[in-house]
Amino acid sequence: MNERISAASRHLLATLTRWATLQRNRVSLLAALLCLQAATGAQALGTGSFVRMDGGAGVVLAADGRAAPLLVSSGDFAGVLRAARDLQRDIGKVSGATPAWRTGAAPMAGDVIIAGTLGRHPLIDRLSKEGKIDAAHLAGQWEGFLIQAVADPMPGVKRALVIAGSDKRGTIYGLYTLSEQIGVSPWHWWADVPIPSHRALSVPLATRVTDKPVVQYRGIFLNDEAPALTNWAKERFGGFNRQFYEKLFELMLRLRANYLWPAMWYSSFYDDDQGNGELADMMGIVMGTSHHEPMMRAQQEWHRHGKGAWDYQHNGATLREFWAGGLRNTRNYESVITMAMRGDGDEPMSESANVGLLERIVSDQRDLIRQEWQREPETVPQLWALYKEVQDYYEKGMRVPDDMLLLWCDDNWGNIRRLPTAEERKRSGGAGVYYHFDYVGVPRSYKWLNVTQIGKVWEQMNLANEYGANRMWIANVGDLKPMEVPTEFFLAYAWNPAAWPAEGLPGYLRQWAAREFGTQHADRIAAIVDRYTRYNARRRPEQLAADTYSLVNYDEAEGVLADYTALADEAQRIGKALPKAMRDAYFQLVEYPVRASANALDLYVSAGRNQLYARQGRVSTNDMAARVRRLFQHDAELARQYQQGISGGKWNHMMSQTRFGYTNWDQPYRDVMPAVSELRIPEPGQLAAPNGIHPSDRMGVAVDGNPVAWPVFPIRQLVLPALDRYERKPRHIELFNRSGTPFDYTISTSQPWLKISHPAGRVSKDQRIAVDVDWEAVPPGVTEAELTVRGPDKANVVVKVPVHARAERVAGYVETGGVVAIEAEHYTRALAPAGAALADNSRLRPHAVRCDGDARRGAGPLATGRHAPGVRRASV
Repeated sequence: MNERISAASRHLLATLTRWATLQRNRVSLLAALLCLQAATGAQALGTGSFVRMDGGAGVVLAADGRAAPLLVSSGDFAGVLRAARDLQRDIGKVSGATPAWRTGAAPMAGDVIIAGTLGRHPLIDRLSKEGKIDAAHLAGQWEGFLIQAVADPMPGVKRALVIAGSDKRGTIYGLYTLSEQIGVSPWHWWADVPIPSHRALSVPLATRVTDKPVVQYRGIFLNDEAPALTNWAKERFGGFNRQFYEKLFELMLRLRANYLWPAMWYSSFYDDDQGNGELADMMGIVMGTSHHEPMMRAQQEWHRHGKGAWDYQHNGATLREFWAGGLRNTRNYESVITMAMRGDGDEPMSESANVGLLERIVSDQRDLIRQEWQREPETVPQLWALYKEVQDYYEKGMRVPDDMLLLWCDDNWGNIRRLPTAEERKRSGGAGVYYHFDYVGVPRSYKWLNVTQIGKVWEQMNLANEYGANRMWIANVGDLKPMEVPTEFFLAYAWNPAAWPAEGLPGYLRQWAAREFGTQHADRIAAIVDRYTRYNARRRPEQLAADTYSLVNYDEAEGVLADYTALADEAQRIGKALPKAMRDAYFQLVEYPVRASANALDLYVSAGRNQLYARQGRVSTNDMAARVRRLFQHDAELARQYQQGISGGKWNHMMSQTRFGYTNWDQPYRDVMPAVSELRIPEPGQLAAPNGIHPSDRMGVAVDGNPVAWPVFPIRQLVLPALDRYERKPRHIELFNRSGTPFDYTISTSQPWLKISHPAGRVSKDQRIAVDVDWEAVPPGVTEAELTVRGPDKANVVVKVPVHARAERVAGYVETGGVVAIEAEHYTRALAPAGAALADNSRLRPHAVRCDGDARRGAGPLATGRHAPGVRRASV
């Protein structure tokens, strides 16, 4: 453990040093990118743009209503030919001219696109042999590809753009890279991102792009997929069949993913459609089963066909035959086999399970692999997922053969629990990470919306990569649709972590926004996505409650809600400003998650106010109850717009995940509106107090920082939080009506330097009044003042106002509100080992990986500490 902690500290310091160094180059880098984007349209993510849309010189892919032919080999992989057909259609949609499909050696003239796999495309092999393309390094690579412009590649052809892959997926990734470069978003079907029109497409002759992945297996897990994805798939495709998976596999390949744990709550990949496995293998997707479904068999298959208990100690023979069937069904397909065993239904094993039993299970499973696949187990990719209590077995001494991949897991909330030690990094099977954007389980599930900051993903997966847990990365993406942004970033970062250093994350979001919605609003859209995920990370929508944010202290609930409401308004304004063709995609990817999240927060804050107001006897209690009902209905209206109002109803059911009314960890059966109270207001002329007219019949007074309002029995002195010279933050009182009749009030002060925003007026329901100090006029050493509120029926309320009028100069940080808060960059000296330095956090703060200044809004008192001007800073 000490080794891991000290190594992590060294890694953090080294990372911060890189941040500081790279920051200095940021301005010149951005300038260069902007120049390039002006010609290319800033279409690509992660790969430098190389396709021009301005008719520039080079290999002409399309111009003047004609497109370069696409030359493939009939002997290439079927998955490659399918992806090439996608490229052919993509070029046609972008340029208006569809490339001719060529597979033979027929004479051609002009420019041409040549695409294929080394060893399966004779022309590419010849170009490599002749040295016209630099493909020698591709041989033997895992999923590598080359995109190169070539002059005079063959008789009669002036120029060619060659796309060569080291293997099937390498070629496919190269083909889809060109599709993205010409402007086709990977999400063009899955999020209705419109395909732009560019009549001229060309690639400069100097173009040479090579790429290959860092993480070998990059995958997603469709999990917790009911009700939303399940019902959508049933309605649109008839279930999780080959029609559904063809759409999913294409998206994955466009995102450079290669590995899938399929939907499994109520479905079985191989059992539901016999063509699913064949399709995955043809298209190039490596299949697995989830962390608790061993030996290529789905949990549902056991529920459908299994006999007896899911208990290896007492039903081992039955389970071995069941697992052997899974291996027989998949022996011809590329797979990574999940090994070992958990309890049925993703539960822990029984208490009788022990390390010896689990090691015997793994040994027997490897014997089955040898028996059914006629291969030695060490030649077959396998993983052991160290999820929840399974990691405890490992820590207690359970071991598996070194050739098995150890899949470390996060804590279900985005924090990786453990990474490999130096000794563990020597294992031949390597290590990986199972990560969550969605979770079902204790203490509370979260499934509805994206709550994941890409900065958080970067921080965790950067550690994973640095510590060698980079053989496999797989993310639980839930229903997929609400998680588009973190899913793509996760896969892009897995492909090449070096492409996205910490200070490049804002640039990532800007490029993403520009690709999907154009450059005009890209900065603002990127900022919205960054902020709403940050706001949701404070508290996931499913975790919200009426008392999540304080209604009386630090203006917390009010400030958090104001931030989110302003963000939702901004998102809506941009949506209206976008071209009509982009609005459906924008609603799915940006506007809906922002507005739905803001609405959910408003719903619970309003429910909290309703409860507080009811305790205080405010007539506006009923207004808050009505507001809660409107917001609950508005949530349904937003979901209806997503499901039926956009894209011709294409996404019906996709936002049907319940989110309100949690009483335990599991999702509620139906959405339940937060409980509200209603106040019975006396009619005019009717007395509320039992002993006749009383000031409490009409006026109430509440003070900042206290849920208890006047009148209260026994009588308590109302006291405002202190006004402080260093903090200089006003306080407030609220006058509220407890009847149906407006009343007049006046406020007087004991000192002329005590300032009141509304010293007199009429209150129908509620009136907030700011209380502040003229600090230039207040005498030094004053500790208290008073204000007196006079209202109806001889009401007379005195409020104490503590004043900290400190005049002395102080060194360091000043306590306010009982708290001293010091931001990290305000240090006196930084202690770092030789060769490392602490980066300037004040410059890092604007980036996505940061300790956010405005995020402190939800931190209550931590936002109140103040630094005395011109004094020495504290050491940390």
